[in-house]
Amino acid sequence: MTDSKNVGIITKPLGSGGTVPVSNLVDILASVSGQVFIVTSNEGANLNPKKNEKIIINSFHYEYRTDVFGKIFENFSLQTRISFSILQQRKNINTWVFFLDSHVFILPVIVAKILGNKLVFPLAASIKGSAKAQNNWLNNLLILFESITFIFADRIILYSENLIRDWDLTPYSSKIIIAHRHFLDFNTFTVIALFSGRSPIIGYIGRLSREKGVLNFTQALPAILSEQQDLRVVLGGDGQLMEAIETSLQEDGIAARVDLPGWISRDNLSGYLNQMRLIVLPSYSEGLPNIMLEAMACGTLVLATPVGAIPDVIIDGKTGFIMENNSPECIAENVKRALDSPDLEQIAENGRRFVEENFTFERVVERWKKVQKDL
Repeated sequence: MTDSKNVGIITKPLGSGGTVPVSNLVDILASVSGQVFIVTSNEGANLNPKKNEKIIINSFHYEYRTDVFGKIFENFSLQTRISFSILQQRKNINTWVFFLDSHVFILPVIVAKILGNKLVFPLAASIKGSAKAQNNWLNNLLILFESITFIFADRIILYSENLIRDWDLTPYSSKIIIAHRHFLDFNTFTVIALFSGRSPIIGYIGRLSREKGVLNFTQALPAILSEQQDLRVVLGGDGQLMEAIETSLQEDGIAARVDLPGWISRDNLSGYLNQMRLIVLPSYSEGLPNIMLEAMACGTLVLATPVGAIPDVIIDGKTGFIMENNSPECIAENVKRALDSPDLEQIAENGRRFVEENFTFERVVERWKKVQKDL
């Protein structure tokens, strides 16, 4: 991936929430490479809103199926189409970046390797961590596929050295480069409402899925709300656990104090974050979550589990708060600890300054220029 060389990006099928990390990566690669060719699905068709001539998108429709055989068929069909795109671009592209778990697409990985392409895997999350949270045989199969595709990888890009140990990647240490692709638009993500003037609101914003630990947070709410009579909660996002969350809130008699706005658009995200005093990220597995950085830029406190690259950003009591695990009891205890802290405003300000200093587009591009020299 040298200057003026073309690069290809493969993604899994994208929903609304997946476009932001891919869009960031595309902007970075367009700045350090030649043409960027994207093979994606669904919402990925909208990755080039500014009509940058360097960016070409080949997008498919992927149908989400609930039955096992339907899932297998759709996945195999998608991998076949991706492989065909790689074959079509064999004279134009010699480096393929498999992003957002697409490195488990074993067929296109093998096709690209047979063609002599360099393969780069920027890992956004742990397949093993997600599989443990989901606990089904299909996700366990992905662990096997990942172990195979890692053999073919030329470079594995992580957000933090901590992830080498956390994600059991020590056998691949010689292939690993540390670099993140996170940068923020600080005109959008900024402090609109001063922390001292915010209502007592806490929340969660993200995908409503098991690996995010959001059900654990929901189960912690009765204890949290019983001690904080004026507290309200926002649970923003959509996903497979929406119905279970709604049922839990009704059964616990707290639905009236919890707002469920559904998926929050990028245009409205800063407004929601500026309402909150505290956002809770109780994930089982993470890379470097965008919502954490966006919240900090808006002057919102973050309480998170010490997974992925989060401990590189959140220093407990300094730039945010860390909880030992994501059990409902631990979440409730640490929400109280955070809200009772006498230094809330200073901690929020420390967090805001940290992201403004470390997550600009210019700093990220400089790091990726060094990455490309290693390829």
